[in-house]
Order: sequence, then C-alpha cells, then structure tokens
Amino acid sequence: MFHLGLYTIIAVVIVFIILFFNFIPVGLWISAFAADVRVGIFSLIGMRLRRVLPKKIIIPLIKSTKAGLNLNLNQLEAHYLAGGNVDRVVDALIAAHRADMNLPFERAAAIDLAGRDVLEAVKMSVSPKVIETPSVSAVAKDGIELLAKARVTVRANLDRLIGGAGEATVLARVGEGIVTTVGTAASHKEVLENPDMISKTVLAKGLDAGTAFQILSIDIADVDVGRNIGAQLQTQQAEADKNIAQARAEERRAMAVAREQEMKAVVQEKRAKVVEAEAEIPNAMAEALRQGKIGVMDYYNMQNLISDTQMRESISKAGKSSVSETGERKL
Repeated sequence: MFHLGLYTIIAVVIVFIILFFNFIPVGLWISAFAADVRVGIFSLIGMRLRRVLPKKIIIPLIKSTKAGLNLNLNQLEAHYLAGGNVDRVVDALIAAHRADMNLPFERAAAIDLAGRDVLEAVKMSVSPKVIETPSVSAVAKDGIELLAKARVTVRANLDRLIGGAGEATVLARVGEGIVTTVGTAASHKEVLENPDMISKTVLAKGLDAGTAFQILSIDIADVDVGRNIGAQLQTQQAEADKNIAQARAEERRAMAVAREQEMKAVVQEKRAKVVEAEAEIPNAMAEALRQGKIGVMDYYNMQNLISDTQMRESISKAGKSSVSETGERKL
C-alpha cells in the first residue's frame, strides 16, 4: 500500500514536470539569458496566456540585441498581436542598420502591416532593381510603328512606401511617355537615330511622383520597326470610300430600275386603253353606217387607206432588215 502511494506521487510529479516544461519554454529562456537578453519566466507565461508563441518573439529579440538594435519585448509582441511578421521586420531593421539607413521600428512595422515586404524594400533601397517594360507600340507622325522596350532602374522610397503606387504604375507611366515621345517625332528615323531622346524625355517627366519608388534611369533596350500604320489607315479609308460610292451607285441604279418599271406600267396601261378604244371602233362604225352618218364608199376608202398604211410599214421593215443583213455581211 505504501509503495502504491509512492508510485502515484512520483507519476504526478513527472506529469507536472512535463506540463511545466511544455507550457514554459525553459530552453528558450536559457537561450535568451545566454544572449544577454533579460526575459523573465513570468513574461513567457504571460505570452502563453495571451496566445503568443514565445519563439516568434524571443528569437527576433535575440537577433536585434546582437545586431545592436534597441528593441523591447512589448514592441515585438504588439506587432505580433497586430498580425505582423516580427522576424521579417527585425531582419529589415538589421539590414537598414548595416546600410546606415534611418528606419525606425514604427515605420518598418507600419510597412509590414500595410502588406509590403519591408525586407525586400530595404534591399531595393540598398541595391536598385531593374524593371523591364513589355514591348510598347508607338506611331510617329509619318505613320510608321515602332516597338520599344525600356529598362527602368528604380530604388525603393521608404518614406512613400505606405500609400505609394507600385511597379505596375511605373511601367504604365513609362509606356505612356514612350508613346508620347515617339508620337511627337516627325519621322521614325529620328527615333531610330537617337533612341536616347525617349529616355531623356520620359525621365524629365517625373514619373515617380506618388509612387513607392525613385526612378534612377530609363534606358531603351530595343527599338524595332513595326507596321506602316499610316498606309494601312489610308487603305482602309479608300476601301470605305469605295464601299460608300458603290452603295450610292447601287441606290441610284435601284431608283432608275424602279422608275423604268413605273414607266413600263404607265405605257402598258395606256396601251390597254388604246386597245380598249380600238375594240370600240367596229361597233362605232357599224352604228354610224346604220344611222347614215358615213357611206359605204367612205368605209371602203378608209379600209384602203389602212391597207396602204400596213403595206408601207411592211415594206419599211423589210428594207431595214435587208440593210442590217448587208451591213453584217460587210463586217
């Protein structure tokens, strides 16, 4: 019975020690003490209670202390609770300190919380970055297209990193400057002979205003001759004018056909009236004979006149056909 109670006490003590060392990172406290970083046990316990991983705070604090930075535990813990990356901020502060740059902890933490990579920004401030624009299409006044590529050397501006525009804005402004410069050139040959006129004009526009970068230089990497846009536009304009003229001619032709059909209808209507009137002639003549208004000899004279007229028309038609046949034979 005595041995059973002793074993129980020993098991409880072992479980307590395991829980104690698991809840309180004694090894981390020893590392901080060896690095001359004063962190109390109760501070580590408070981190656990506030759901803060002590490793995420103590290791960056050790690095900053060894680098000669004056940071305290509360600053790092507050930045961690705000959702920031403590390790990246401390690395950025160390890099800025080594490069003799004035970067306070508050600004570095604000840049990190704004979603920017503060360490990359510090590296870009020390070592400028080269951004290459895509092929920009621009047309000179003579209608020739030029395809230009530029390399933009930029340096991060830490003072404007919060709220400043990014790389996309810089590339868009440089592309706009290239289009404007080429568009004001009288000939594409001027640009090909002096490509530096693009970089000088674009650089003088102050394109880095309102951005998170400082433009150091703009260099034209390549200029190629593209299409003859002016000739293409003239060709398209001529084609459009031709289509308009054809449409108007078709409209006039349709109107002429409509008028012709209308006149044919009128002629047919008049012919129908003539035929109808001629059909009434025999009846009128018979009525005139019955009433004695004309005599038999008058009727015969009129018939002779009609026969004589028909004969002359037949002779004239036969003469015309013979003349045409003779002409065709001579040809």
